[in-house]
Amino acid sequence: MTTQKMMHATEATNLADILERVLDKGIVIAGDIKIQIADIDLLTIKIRLLVASVDKAMEMGINWWQSDSYLTSKPKEAELELENKMLKERLDRLETRIKAE
Repeated sequence: MTTQKMMHATEATNLADILERVLDKGIVIAGDIKIQIADIDLLTIKIRLLVASVDKAMEMGINWWQSDSYLTSKPKEAELELENKMLKERLDRLETRIKAE
């Protein structure tokens, strides 16, 4: 006689399934660290961690990475364009001075 072990849902779920659910729904981990001496707050650190897919984050209105100059080249390009324009104007002024002399 063979005995079969009944499989529970938790055993059937693998890491990829869990990760997919977390990214799809999102998960927030929050905590505070407070350092006090004699009931005087010396330091308070608030820690907030959100784990979600990019689509879910954008659905929640979180999109800070789109304007972060370290994560995107768009702001860098705008800065370079502005610097280029300023240099051209400076060069024009210098050329005008040289022609006037």
